[in-house]
Amino acid sequence: MTSTAAATSTTAHTNGHAKSLLARSGSLLSPSDTFAHRHIAPSESDIHEMLELLGYSSLDQFSDAVVPAAIRSKSELKINSGSTSPDPRGEHELLQQLRTTASKNQVFRSMIGCGYHDTIVPPVILRNILENPGWYTQYTPYQAEIAQGRLEALLNFQTMVSDLTGLPLAGASLLDEGTAAAEAMAMCFSIAGGHDDANQRRTFLIGQDCHPQTIAVVQTRAETMGVSVLVVDLKKIDWASLSAKTCGVLAQYPSTDGRVECYDALAKATHDAGAQFVVSADLLSLTLLKAPGEFGGGGADIVVGSAQRFGVPMGFGGPHAAFIATKTEHARRMPGRLIGVSRDAQGKPALRMAIQTREQHIKRDKATSNICTAQALLAIMASMYAVYHGPEGLRRIAQRVHAFTQTLRVGLRKLGHAIDDHDLVFDTLRVKPAGKSASDIMKAARDRKINLRDLGNGTLGITCDETTSRADIQNVLAAFGAPASEDIDALGKAATLTIPTAFARQSGYLTHPVFNSYHAEHEMLRYLAKLQSRDLSLAHSMIPLGSCTMKLNATSEMLPVTWPEFGGLHPFAPSDQWRGYAEMFTQLETWLAEITGFAGVSLQPNAGSQGEYAGLVVIRAYHHHRGQAHRNICLIPDSAHGTNPASAVIAGMKVVAVACDDQGNVDIADLKAKAEEHKHDLAALMVTYPSTHGVFEEGIREICQIVHSHGGQVYMDGANMNAQVGLTSPGLIGADVCHLNLHKTFCIPHGGGGPGMGPICVAKHLVPFLPGHPVLKPESAGDHAVGAISAAPYGSATILLISWVYIALMGGDGLKRATQVAILNANYMAKRLEAHFPVLYRGSNGLCAHEFILDCRPFDKAKLGGPGVTVEDIAKRLQDYSFHGPTMSWPVPGTLMIEPTESESKAELDRFCDAMIAIRQEIRDIEEGRLSKTDNPLKHAPHTVHSVS
Repeated sequence: MTSTAAATSTTAHTNGHAKSLLARSGSLLSPSDTFAHRHIAPSESDIHEMLELLGYSSLDQFSDAVVPAAIRSKSELKINSGSTSPDPRGEHELLQQLRTTASKNQVFRSMIGCGYHDTIVPPVILRNILENPGWYTQYTPYQAEIAQGRLEALLNFQTMVSDLTGLPLAGASLLDEGTAAAEAMAMCFSIAGGHDDANQRRTFLIGQDCHPQTIAVVQTRAETMGVSVLVVDLKKIDWASLSAKTCGVLAQYPSTDGRVECYDALAKATHDAGAQFVVSADLLSLTLLKAPGEFGGGGADIVVGSAQRFGVPMGFGGPHAAFIATKTEHARRMPGRLIGVSRDAQGKPALRMAIQTREQHIKRDKATSNICTAQALLAIMASMYAVYHGPEGLRRIAQRVHAFTQTLRVGLRKLGHAIDDHDLVFDTLRVKPAGKSASDIMKAARDRKINLRDLGNGTLGITCDETTSRADIQNVLAAFGAPASEDIDALGKAATLTIPTAFARQSGYLTHPVFNSYHAEHEMLRYLAKLQSRDLSLAHSMIPLGSCTMKLNATSEMLPVTWPEFGGLHPFAPSDQWRGYAEMFTQLETWLAEITGFAGVSLQPNAGSQGEYAGLVVIRAYHHHRGQAHRNICLIPDSAHGTNPASAVIAGMKVVAVACDDQGNVDIADLKAKAEEHKHDLAALMVTYPSTHGVFEEGIREICQIVHSHGGQVYMDGANMNAQVGLTSPGLIGADVCHLNLHKTFCIPHGGGGPGMGPICVAKHLVPFLPGHPVLKPESAGDHAVGAISAAPYGSATILLISWVYIALMGGDGLKRATQVAILNANYMAKRLEAHFPVLYRGSNGLCAHEFILDCRPFDKAKLGGPGVTVEDIAKRLQDYSFHGPTMSWPVPGTLMIEPTESESKAELDRFCDAMIAIRQEIRDIEEGRLSKTDNPLKHAPHTVHSVS
């Protein structure tokens, strides 16, 4: 090439890049690090090529063909992130803005307690788990072969919980302590006979010294389930009148004000009455105190609590891993995940889910829980905290916490302040100040940047934790009137640290080698790397799960999660200390309302299942407020996600199924008939849109109208919002409430099975019923607020930052384009694969929404001479190509549901399609006799290194 030609080529190349930059940003003076083109993987040429294959000239023309005209939005999304510039925000600029917001939070020393404690996150865990996409972008471990690492970590969590609680069976995490207690209450009710008409045990007793948020969450759940909750003094239970009515008793250990009580007699009385004894316990305290499973009187039947103080930041309320442990006979009633040890094809030990977690798909409205998403990532962190410290390290931490508490006790009594000298405590003191009011002392403590807890009756609560220092004790004592020269070490020498034998831990714990092998950081680092190498995550390849939306969790979205200004706040801190959070909450609520077309938003539900439940509870409250409490029928299509009927039942409704037609759409004639039949009692319809089968149903507005005309409300499941944002909205369609899976559409990562977030968005008439909270009332709570749904007022507040950053960076145009490309990617893949696999369910123009279903049933007909290949065989063979299998056998048995999202490039889509086509050729080879039906790559998949070498 001549120099002139080369210069011309270079100039053209440069001009091409300049035009590309101008197309993204509008001006060369605009930010160069804008985000939308980083999140949406296909290039302009890729998009054009895919559109051309499908027969369309532009994304807008394509969108018009996919989304029914009757529900297509006529206006653009208005997303105002506070910028004065017309340009899209750059990642660097937005994070600087968020730094300013973060600076409006004040991180005081938290000594509030009440179930939330400051903790030290070991840096090796912070960097290699919480900040590591190899861990936080994993999916729930349903495919065990590519999930052995996180399964081992979750098994460690179960072992830790089982050992510390003294019960033989523990699950692999729940949502928070309050909802775990509510699940335990539901277990007690189920064990007693549940909703059987003959069951008289519909009363649940809670100790008045339990955490207030725990009491509130249990009360909300019990009220909708028809269980009567009595908050009582556990020392004064009238067993004569309650023994035949009670299904369970809940005690806090230690109590919310710090006392360590002996529950032997209470356990015996509870069991003598035929009820279950539940204990909400502090895990760290159980390294020093007797395990609840070892109490006299038969011990605890169920133990719940939070693992937050095991190395998980407070984060203004979450996310944290709760836990539940129980006796073996209650295994089938235990909610959430249970990991078990099995054998692989070579006979070696291997891990799997021992009990199907999504029991809702099997039992539907007979399910005992609606829990789907858990808090796996946080459970993994907590388990690794125990692995890193080991039994002796945990005991040393607990002894130090107890020593600081007792030191503070000596100092306060020396000053003349009243503390019951006979109470055994672990980390919390109730103090009645002498000479000063409680409010004056709280102010003096705040002047020293310390938060104490107002326990009422002129008393204060003070809680020590792993981060407590001599300086903290010095400052607390100074707030109570001590001189600055007070000798903390001298007070410590005068403190009583011995725990009476009757209360002290006698049994061993964490004896398994895993808790005694990795205390050096080098060894811990290698252990974490070894487990990570056994898993597949989005760091490896696309995870094409229909209904699960495994999209990019961008680094810029994740960074603020570990900023101390957000992670270090207690959820019950005074409002002037979390103004940055308040600003973020307000903006996010405004954006979500705009995106959904609704008037109000509650950020409290901390999982999709909790969002479903919250939405239905709000609808229930609306009917009750209007004097129509009899409205309790919930219509649910046969195709609905299994949590829908489970959520309806625990929200106090009766489920009536609605048929679907041959195309997977709601059978409108059957809907009309059911609505008419139940018009006097119709409460709601639960509907997913686009449909569970991945189609924009043309009759959705008529469906909403039918329900409204018969007095019901329309709840829209937000699982498929990734096909709506910017093109249509639940409010425009005609729904009254929807929940949003922020861990799907709005980029919070799945974390190997959680955390999730499930805010609800509601129409104007439902705003007064949005959830409240007993300790800190959310700004969104209405005048007729339903009870607390989650333990913290804003749910898992820290991870709301992820969705905030995503929406702020994308803006209205970017969000709309993401939706369009997500739908385009799905239709492109369906087009490429339709010659090899039957594609089920398409819309009126032969197009699907953001996901599609491949029919694999024709291959599974060995008895009829077919190849005998199942969807499981295909999914496992895909693992050999480094892919996670699509969603199997749901919503249609024997099928694969595929959702690529907008974050996958055309190259990755093609790689997956090529793998599927190659697999189809192997099936053809079986059909035509070139491969054996029993000895072939599909039947032996996946092929491990051991099996091939």
